[in-house]
Parts: sequence; structure tokens; C-alpha cells
Amino acid sequence: MSDTLVSLGLIFSQLSVLAFGGGATILPEMQRQVVDVHHWISNEEFSALFALSQAAPGPNLMVVTLIGWHVAGFWGMLVTTLAKFGPSSVITIVALHAWERFKDKPWRGYVQAGLLPVTAGLVAASAILIARAADGNWLLTAITIAVGLIGWRSKLHPLWLLAGGSLLGLLFLGQI
Repeated sequence: MSDTLVSLGLIFSQLSVLAFGGGATILPEMQRQVVDVHHWISNEEFSALFALSQAAPGPNLMVVTLIGWHVAGFWGMLVTTLAKFGPSSVITIVALHAWERFKDKPWRGYVQAGLLPVTAGLVAASAILIARAADGNWLLTAITIAVGLIGWRSKLHPLWLLAGGSLLGLLFLGQI
């Protein structure tokens, strides 16, 4: 058990400092570590935990806490949560002070402009990873694409999209 807790702590503290542009950017690596490398959960379980975390109130990366609980109970939940949110919080505080110190420098705008496509690409990679894990046939893929396009082109709340996609899955496949 202690080896698992140490592994969870190391993995999620590394992911913490890699979560550049938001938590969703680390989902592909998180999935690779907990599913492919350590075999703690399956792709389907990862997708289910991610969906549950998105439907629940709270931080958008509640999946970290759920994975910790699933893998190692209370202590796993505590370790993954502290490891994920601790290091990035400290780095953010330090970076914010530096960012404010150089607020009048012209290079700040260039840095911000350069980070935008990096962040968009990382978020897109996360979306593709979750869709691939969840879509087991062409109908589920079509539902995912349709819901994604509706979300992109409208201002519907994501929970309505989640409910709509679930209803379509239930109607056409008898599953949610």
C-alpha cells in the first residue's frame, strides 16, 4: 500500500507542474499513467470517473481525487489531491508575483500570445483522449461529435450536453 501511495504522490505531483493552461491539459498523461503504465483502472473506469467528476460540483479536476479513492481509498484520495494541487498552487503564487512585477514589459504580451495555441492543443488532445476511451462504436462516436459541435457552437451549459448525450445513448443503445 505504501508503494502505491508513493507512486500516486510522485505521478500527481509531476502532473501538477505539467498542468499548464488548466487541468484538462494533463488528462492524456494522467490516463496513460493510471491505465496503461500502472494498470490501476481501465479506460472505461477512467472515462466514468472523469464524467462523474465533471457532473459533480467543485474543481474541474475532481477526477484526481476520485482516482486516488479508487486506487487506495482514503489515503490515496488525500495523497493524490495534495500532490496535484499543492505544487501547482505554490508555482502559481510565485509566478503571479513575477508576472505583476513585469506587468509593463512588452514581452508579456508575446508570452501570452504564444501560450494560447499550446493550451488549445493540450485541451484538444484531452478531449480526443476522453472521446476515444468512451466511444465503443460508430453511434457513440456520432453522438460525441454531435454533442461536441453543439457545445462549440452554442452557449448551452455542459451539464445539458451531458444529459442530452446520455439520453441519446439510452434511446439508441439502451445504455448510458
